[in-house]
Amino acid sequence: MSDLPVIVIGAGPQGLAAAAHLLERGFEPIVLERGASAGAAVSEWGHVRLFSAWDELVDSASRRLLQAEGQAIPTSGYPKGEAWVRDYLAPLAAALGDRVRFGFEVTSVTRLGRDKVVDGGRAEQPFAVRVIDREGSEQRLLAQAVLDASGTWTQPGPAGADGTPALGERAAADHIEYRIPADVSALAGTHVAVVGAGHSAVHAVLRLAELAERHPGTRVTWLVRRPSVEGALGGGEADALPQRASLGVRARRAIERGSVELMTGFRVEEIRRAGDGIVLVAEDGRELGPVARLFALTGFRPDLSIVSEVRVAIDPALDSVAGLAAEIDPNIHSCGTVAATGAAELAQPEPSLYIIGAKSYGRAPTFLALTGYEQVRSVVAELAGDHEAASRNELVLPETGVCGGSGDFGGSSCCAAPETIQLAAAAV
Repeated sequence: MSDLPVIVIGAGPQGLAAAAHLLERGFEPIVLERGASAGAAVSEWGHVRLFSAWDELVDSASRRLLQAEGQAIPTSGYPKGEAWVRDYLAPLAAALGDRVRFGFEVTSVTRLGRDKVVDGGRAEQPFAVRVIDREGSEQRLLAQAVLDASGTWTQPGPAGADGTPALGERAAADHIEYRIPADVSALAGTHVAVVGAGHSAVHAVLRLAELAERHPGTRVTWLVRRPSVEGALGGGEADALPQRASLGVRARRAIERGSVELMTGFRVEEIRRAGDGIVLVAEDGRELGPVARLFALTGFRPDLSIVSEVRVAIDPALDSVAGLAAEIDPNIHSCGTVAATGAAELAQPEPSLYIIGAKSYGRAPTFLALTGYEQVRSVVAELAGDHEAASRNELVLPETGVCGGSGDFGGSSCCAAPETIQLAAAAV
């Protein structure tokens, strides 16, 4: 099977980095991206500034490939998502050439001629990757290995507190958004609610607070499932990510000024239509509304359907790769305390299949671009038979020590900056 390519699913930061490392190791990669361009998911939050600096957002092999092409990469500052795509991801995809195929949606990964139950000759069979191309035709591509870097962006969490849509949530879909808003001007003079305590929720709250301060008739209510909002506001001066720290202070001040009304312990059970808006009902019977718009920003989860016919080990709580769960559990860790993970932790019962990037973290919000790049480096080294390099830890992260811990209902992201976002939201 060594003459077959390695298929990478997703042309986000980790997928493109995987292709660059594979090229350096003598493999022929094929990157399958269902979007129309590199970093398609990142582009959807292109208006948001990252709190990781440029030197934390560029993979080492990708940098070498771009330098060989004469492509300059920014070295300082904190880019918005649109700049990350324009100045790094798009040029990287261009350098990879026709190895990156856009408009290709992967529908399943299997072993050729073997369903999940069959043992006989399984490891000797190549992977068969089913795709639907941009013309709507179905194809089957064979591969010696598969790296699934498809991210979590397409699977936002619901407003309902028990992990499923609240009663009436689907029927009220025209009043609910599940993404960070780019433009909130149309909401001036209305009552708007945000549910969530991670980076996306805090960002939306701050943007809406600014709207309320410009238009006094605007009311903003922030609903947090946990008893306290402290974990969502960053660590102030103790935070090793300065952009997050300064903006966390702004969010706190917005609450203190009264621009934002905070309701803690509000776990949405039901959403009812009421005139031109909706009423939110908590498990404890409290009601809020009517509100004109609800931003349900409660995190993301992986779509595991494409690997349902291969043998994978998934953690039952986090939906993460099972081998990572103890290292990334947000009940214990923040993004700064997550250890490096590589091929050993990412290994699956299905040899030569790896789930990498944000998808490997499942529902855990503790993912950083740098941790994903270290995953990619280690996994590709393992595929190349360089076990020493695969086991080596080349990751250095700042110890934030100020965030994490989602045990008190509802989750806290280590990316809790109001005007910033971390790679976990992207797809990645």
